[in-house]
Amino acid sequence: MSFDLTFLWGLILAFAVFAYVVLDGFDLGIGILFPLFPAGEGRNRAMNSIAPVWDGNETWLILGGGGLLAAFPLAYAVLMPAIYAPVIAMLLGLVFRGVAFEFRWRTKRGAAWWDRGFFAGSTLAAFCQGVILGAILQGVKVEGRAYAGGWWDWLSPFSLLTGASVVAGYALLGSAWLVMKTEGELQSRVRRYTGWCAAATLAAIVAVSLATPFLKADYYQRWFAWPGVLWTAQIPVLVAITAILLFWMLRRKAEVWPFLLSLALFAFSFIGLGVSFYPYIVPESITLAEAAAPESSQIFMLIGAAILLPVVLAYTAHAYWIFRGKTGDEGYH
Repeated sequence: MSFDLTFLWGLILAFAVFAYVVLDGFDLGIGILFPLFPAGEGRNRAMNSIAPVWDGNETWLILGGGGLLAAFPLAYAVLMPAIYAPVIAMLLGLVFRGVAFEFRWRTKRGAAWWDRGFFAGSTLAAFCQGVILGAILQGVKVEGRAYAGGWWDWLSPFSLLTGASVVAGYALLGSAWLVMKTEGELQSRVRRYTGWCAAATLAAIVAVSLATPFLKADYYQRWFAWPGVLWTAQIPVLVAITAILLFWMLRRKAEVWPFLLSLALFAFSFIGLGVSFYPYIVPESITLAEAAAPESSQIFMLIGAAILLPVVLAYTAHAYWIFRGKTGDEGYH
């Protein structure tokens, strides 16, 4: 039963992280692309498209971080010292992004500066999230039950690559979201951006996918050992099919499909990360079972999660349903 509970909490944590990536990813992507939108109405419409949902999307970040601490305390204790710097930078970026979001509507003379702040905070947060992913994926030094590395171990060419990759991916989500939510000249503009961001994201996926198996011997075995390769090979095939469909839908001027297919690209990439990680939560050092909280604690938290997760999902779905359709001139003022 302990193993089952641990695996279930691993799935819950993975779901929370994925939900945060796809939901907060598109509004961070809009911030990344913000300087490319026409000042005035174009930027206002882009921001109004996410105004009803952007702060609720960050609920999943709290659930992911809190879930890691509560369900896998050993992993939290080991990983946090290894990634303190990018985590702090990410949080500062998110805070500055939120402040800029609110304050740009309160002034006309300083609106351009808050627009720059919205771009800077969004880009910094996205980049740091990618760096955090790369730092964990490349592995951290563990001795006994504690982090044994240095302050700058998180910084490497691979973590910078994953940082840039997340920025490109979030920009794709943001532009595809605006294709779905806008119309007219702004929609035509962001449709072009979606094609560019899709190409950059696919290049990033290829680069990270080629580099990851050579970070550690275990990664290489999980991806290329026979007969497992028969299953893992399906992931790049699905990514390729999704990419072809994405460009095809953009060419046909579809509105909803580009966003859904962009989400699919993230889903397949996330599954690929799972292939590399499992059964470890700290690569090659600590497994899910070794990092898990006591069984009684997991049961107690599961009762709370069984109550709260449906509530969070329900209010999130309700918010998106209420604000479905195209974004008009009226909005967050």
